[in-house]
Amino acid sequence: MKKVLIANRGEIAVRIIRACHDLGLQTVAVYSQADAEALHVLHADEAICIGEAPSHQSYLKIPAILSACEITGADAVHPGYGFLSENSSFASICESCGLNFIGPSSQAIALLGDKAKAKATAKAAGCPVIPGSDGVVEDLETAIEVAEQLKFPIFIKAVAGGGGKGIRIAQNRHEFAKQFTAARAEAEANFGNSEVYLEKMILNPRHIEVQVLGDKYGHYVHLGERDCTTQRRRQKLIEEAPSPVLTAKMRQKIGAAAVNVVKAAGYYSAGTIEFLLDREHNFYFMEVNTRIQVEHTVSEELTGIDLVTEQLKIARGDKLGYTQKNISFKGHVIQYRINAENPAQNFSPSPGKLEYYLPPGGPHVRVDSACYSGYSIPPNYDSMIAKLIVKGKDRNEAIAIGKRALREFHVGGVYTTIPFHLYMMKDPRFLDANFDLTYIDGLIAEGCQFILD
Repeated sequence: MKKVLIANRGEIAVRIIRACHDLGLQTVAVYSQADAEALHVLHADEAICIGEAPSHQSYLKIPAILSACEITGADAVHPGYGFLSENSSFASICESCGLNFIGPSSQAIALLGDKAKAKATAKAAGCPVIPGSDGVVEDLETAIEVAEQLKFPIFIKAVAGGGGKGIRIAQNRHEFAKQFTAARAEAEANFGNSEVYLEKMILNPRHIEVQVLGDKYGHYVHLGERDCTTQRRRQKLIEEAPSPVLTAKMRQKIGAAAVNVVKAAGYYSAGTIEFLLDREHNFYFMEVNTRIQVEHTVSEELTGIDLVTEQLKIARGDKLGYTQKNISFKGHVIQYRINAENPAQNFSPSPGKLEYYLPPGGPHVRVDSACYSGYSIPPNYDSMIAKLIVKGKDRNEAIAIGKRALREFHVGGVYTTIPFHLYMMKDPRFLDANFDLTYIDGLIAEGCQFILD
């Protein structure tokens, strides 16, 4: 592996380019016409335009990406997150073309990307799973029978879903048929696959995920859990590690369960096992993300392990250079997603030119970004401006450092989620870690605009 093409954009493309350069690897950036002046284009050794601004004409256009590999002589592809990162067909095509796909095998992506098969794999591995249908439900009549056995409320989930999409909730039998039909139509429109399955809805849960690494020789470790409960409409806003509600015993148990799942799937590379934690602190398998995550930085800061570098090493055939007992978890880490959105207007998008961009600094502060003063946030893609990651010796210190860093973060020309984050750093329930997945949406429903006094 000598030259890596990064089939992505934004901060994750910049992050991958840096890791490649640290390992002495050449890099190729691909970009759309809207990203001609993007930072990943400037940082890479080579850059090729692969199409127009819409994703399906550029970053999702497999023939254009393969052509870029051929033109530049790239022998490996890193998909980043989003776009084609969990597309088993893309991984398979790369494999058949002799390209090193920097991630798990296409077979593992296909297995774990199918939510019903992933759940069956987890169950077979002894991991607790949410009560639900035995795989896909093919018709409404069968679905109603299963739903009544599980008892309402019920999640109707797209088998090929992800990123909070393809999920409908039926609170009772009366509305089930409507939601079932809508879920199937939404799944077909978004994923080209109308298959759905049912799950009992866990009321007021927390979202806990475990970072895992596996090499091609059957060695596995986990890098602890991340608490991603601070979400709006199932989109993460703040992530932290370790979870403020898990005991040491629970942490050990959930980490072992995550490793067992990827072992059963014959998985290698970095991956994330997502769980729901109920009010009695029982955890249930939810899904596997077969890629690097936006919040991988949290686990990096907690453990000191560079996850993207590990992905590259695993892809080229290196063994993990450590075992579980060599991994230590130090301090408390919080990540804030700084997006071009207006929290006072229900997080409405705010693309546009950054009149100025002044990120924070100082001890225990990390900023991952692809932005600079004068850069324009395009309306075509994710609205992320930066990820702000802070670390303290404990949660209270991390929050204090987070407040300082957020106050130092100055962005002009667009609205950002910084006011939301500063609001949360003073919110009593957040400070006490006494909240669940419904909390932020509840505040919004009550009319909270996240404006500081």
